[in-house]
Amino acid sequence: MIATRIAAALLTATTLTATTGCSTEQSAQAQEPAPTATAATSESLKPLIKQPLPDVDGKTFTSAIVELPPNVRATPHRHGQAFVYAYVLDGTVRSQVDDQPVTTYHQGDNWVEQPGAHHVLTENTSPTEPAKLLVVFVSNTGDALKVNDPTS
Repeated sequence: MIATRIAAALLTATTLTATTGCSTEQSAQAQEPAPTATAATSESLKPLIKQPLPDVDGKTFTSAIVELPPNVRATPHRHGQAFVYAYVLDGTVRSQVDDQPVTTYHQGDNWVEQPGAHHVLTENTSPTEPAKLLVVFVSNTGDALKVNDPTS
């Protein structure tokens, strides 16, 4: 219950900042190089805000937009020890975390991923329309936000 309230508050703050186009020091920090896809055959991650959490040593708050082109499936991955909140802004996304059932999320739906979770499936189900997520990370400062599984 508390995690849901925190996630809702973080989503509200992030959405307000993203939609009002606030120009703050934190927004400028989000322009740091980040892992992004260079081809339309992969997802992209565009940070919006990245800043240390006040009064929580060693933790950083990051919000980002993840875009999935049509028919794209992300490489299975982890988010280290980050707590992750995802909200579908546009489109439809199928997702599976750990051994949970595959779930289809539509615009306005959301989910959380616990620290250490394995995100085994993330895909845009549309053959013609992109999907877009707002993703919020509470991570250990300095940790990578996404680490793809090694390829065989």
